[in-house]
Amino acid sequence: MIQSFEELRNKLQQNGKCRKIAAVCVYDEATKSALNQCEQLGLAEIIYVNDDIPEEAANKAVAMVRNGEADVLMKGLIGTDQLLRAVLNKEHGLLPEGRILTHLTLAEIPTYHKMLFFSDAAVIPYPTHEQRIEQVRYASEVCHAMGIRQPRIALIHCSEKPSKRFPFVDGYKDICQMAKDGIYGDCIVDGPLDIKTACSLKALQAKGLQSPLMGETDVLIMPDIEAGNVFYKSMTLFAGAKTAGMLCGASHPVVVPSRGDCAEAKFNSILFALSSLPD
Repeated sequence: MIQSFEELRNKLQQNGKCRKIAAVCVYDEATKSALNQCEQLGLAEIIYVNDDIPEEAANKAVAMVRNGEADVLMKGLIGTDQLLRAVLNKEHGLLPEGRILTHLTLAEIPTYHKMLFFSDAAVIPYPTHEQRIEQVRYASEVCHAMGIRQPRIALIHCSEKPSKRFPFVDGYKDICQMAKDGIYGDCIVDGPLDIKTACSLKALQAKGLQSPLMGETDVLIMPDIEAGNVFYKSMTLFAGAKTAGMLCGASHPVVVPSRGDCAEAKFNSILFALSSLPD
C-alpha cells in the first residue's frame, strides 16, 4: 500500500520505465521545475510543445499522444479550455466514443492512514447517473493500475439515508449492485455514506451502521463538484494535504494543474499520471 508521494516516486524509479510527456506551452518556472525533476530522476522524457498560438501547440501535442509518440499530455501556461478543445475534438482528440472526461484527485493527508482518491472536484458540475457509473469505473481502473488489488469506493452523501430531496442518491444502489456483479473488476462499492463513516470504522460503529468498506475507503465519489471542490480546498488548507490530479476517461492521462500550482504539486500530478499507465 502506497502511503505517500515519496513512496510513489520510489516505486516508479524502481520500475525503471521512462515514459514520454507532451508538455504544452511550458513557459512558467513551476512547470519547468516539475518536468526537469522528472527527467533528472529518469522517469520521463519531455517533449516541449511550445507555439506562439496556444491552440496550435495543443493540437500538436494531442496529435503526438494520439499517434503514440507520447504517453501523457500535460498543460503548461495555456488555458484549460484551450487544451480541452483539442482533447475533446471528435476527429483528432483523445476521448474515445462513449467515454466521459472527469477529474480524479489523489491526496496524501497527514491524518489518514493511506492515500485517498476522490472525484470530481473540477470538471463535471452535477454528475448524471450514467456519468457517476463511469466515475466509479475510472477510479477502479486507476486504483488497479496503481497496485490496489481491491479498491474500496464510497458513494458520498450528507447522510447514510436516501431522501426524496436528493433523488440522485437512488442510483447509488444500482452502482453498488454493478460492483457486486463484477462490472468494475475486483472492488467494493458502498453508499450512501458520509465521509466520516466512509473513512472511519469508529464513526461507522458509533452510528450503529455496517458497511463492507469498514472505514477503509480508498476512493470517495463526491455527489457534485461543489462537494468535491470544497473538500479539496479544505484538505489542502486546513489539513496540510498534498495533492495531485489528472483527467480520466481519455485514451491517455491528461495532467491539467492550475497555473498557480507550485512545482511540487505539478510534480505530484505527473507521478500520479505515470503511475496510472499500464505496465
